[in-house]
Amino acid sequence: MAFDPLQERGIPLDEQLRNWRELNVTPIDPDHADPYTRCRIITMNGIEVEAILFSHQLARHCPDLEIKQQLARVRYIEAQQQKVVNWLLPGLASVLETTIAYEQVAVDLTAWVARMEPDSYLTQAYQFGVLEDFDHLYRYANLYEMIEHRKAEKIVDQLTEVMPGRPTYLHHRDPKDNVRQPYDRSVTEPLSRLHALTIMSAEQQTMNFYMNVGPMHMEPIARRLYQEIGLIEEEHVTHYESLVDPGESLWEQLLNHEYNECYLYYSFMETESDPKVKNIWELHLNMELEHLRLAAELFKRFDGRDPDQVLAPALPPPVTFEPNKGYIRELLATQIDCTTLGTGYVREAHERFTRMQEAVMGGEKPPSEQVIDDNRAISGREYRLETEGPHPAGLQLSR
Repeated sequence: MAFDPLQERGIPLDEQLRNWRELNVTPIDPDHADPYTRCRIITMNGIEVEAILFSHQLARHCPDLEIKQQLARVRYIEAQQQKVVNWLLPGLASVLETTIAYEQVAVDLTAWVARMEPDSYLTQAYQFGVLEDFDHLYRYANLYEMIEHRKAEKIVDQLTEVMPGRPTYLHHRDPKDNVRQPYDRSVTEPLSRLHALTIMSAEQQTMNFYMNVGPMHMEPIARRLYQEIGLIEEEHVTHYESLVDPGESLWEQLLNHEYNECYLYYSFMETESDPKVKNIWELHLNMELEHLRLAAELFKRFDGRDPDQVLAPALPPPVTFEPNKGYIRELLATQIDCTTLGTGYVREAHERFTRMQEAVMGGEKPPSEQVIDDNRAISGREYRLETEGPHPAGLQLSR
């Protein structure tokens, strides 16, 4: 049966507060957990962080003390949820191992969204971005082999291939060319709103993660690579956040945030392989149902509309982490040479792109290329995980 979160009863807000013992969850086993369980954890952390940050911004623009207090109560529960979710990640994993998992999320989540997106312009935006995250995975995997002497298949298993995407040095664009056209809130499909919010949130947490963990490394090449890709993640957040219609009121945005949390917790509850983690998804879903109800009341009060005018009548099919190898390979064969110009996409290195490249590179080889050269020198070849055959764009393995 279709699941309509607006018609479901959740846990009353007064009963959602948890104590330290309840918050102190057991992390997953990094050596035996399903890689996609880790991907779901990383995704939900990003979703919860975005919910918290948006609630803070909404509170800063809200003059009503009573509503600010309600937002604070919900936000504290969201903060507890975020701690539980993120603390499922194992402390045994290195920063670089977690980084590779972040990029696996970016690849397989964005590819899945691109496949399911009903709007062709939004689909192109996701297709464009996924080829860049795919290349980031390849660069970090080579850094991992070089400085930790381990292979990325330990983390991604055989679920996601590791090979060059659109080369990272070509991701540095004039900021003007990272802004896309937004969807039109009056005609867009409800699913498109959820997709845009999900990918924006996932990329935002990656941007924040790299900003903070990059300088924790001692190796100069690692520090430089995180700095380069961290700047690209800023571009990606700009790229994805610009897809959201700025005409949505703050109350409509709050409604979308809460509905999206329900959608993703429901999706992961339905697809989770780890029983203990599945129980957390189910608990948090029941909390979010109440958060959605409260947001719906605020939306009706301040926007004067019924939530059914904005939201889907029932949740779409669950978001699914699954291999996207064939889809990625098709994009590599057809779109690897794309860049952006204004709000569109082109294949030529136009003047603004060339100026940006010259300014950022400063006549030097970028860290993303140097890390491959360094790993070739140490390991005898670059690291790849090509489970489906040679690279579809003909990029051969260098020796």
